[in-house]
Amino acid sequence: MPEKPPIFLVTGTPGAGKTSVATALMKHFPFGLHIPVDGLREWVVSGLADPVPVWTAETTRQFRIARQAALAMARIYLEAGFAVVIDDVIFPTEAQEMFVVPLQDYTIHKVLLRPSVATAQLRNATRTNKTYNTSSLVELIGMVHKMMPPSVYARAGWTIIYSTRLTLDETVGAILSHTLILQD
Repeated sequence: MPEKPPIFLVTGTPGAGKTSVATALMKHFPFGLHIPVDGLREWVVSGLADPVPVWTAETTRQFRIARQAALAMARIYLEAGFAVVIDDVIFPTEAQEMFVVPLQDYTIHKVLLRPSVATAQLRNATRTNKTYNTSSLVELIGMVHKMMPPSVYARAGWTIIYSTRLTLDETVGAILSHTLILQD
């Protein structure tokens, strides 16, 4: 029986490069799927509860629904032989509950992308993959950066990639070198 494909959880502040890194990472596998939790949330046509400017109970509920959908999609694709990456701004305890425990039969690689606040803000200001004005995230990036100390993630078994000075390819290379060796 073939080995089960890996699943990656990639997190970091807004503007950390999660989407770009996740997409580039999956290109290293014969079959790879990128599941952006924000993308799933954006499928909501009416009643979307954005986290900015105010996080509400409805925002929490909608993130939980999107994470449940990401988990279900991941299972389907993993069973079909796809490597999967879920990208989300998520904290270790939430990740443990929502993804690690339910996917414990798979090899899970947890990665925190940790650029400097200035780098995340610059990336946020120049990105074009969002349907809203990303300037609304400037303050949030600094706040979330403080809420995601690498020591907390390291204690929970996450790989920390300090990506301020890394290119996209170097970041993906660092993830692969820290998590697994690809077979030719």
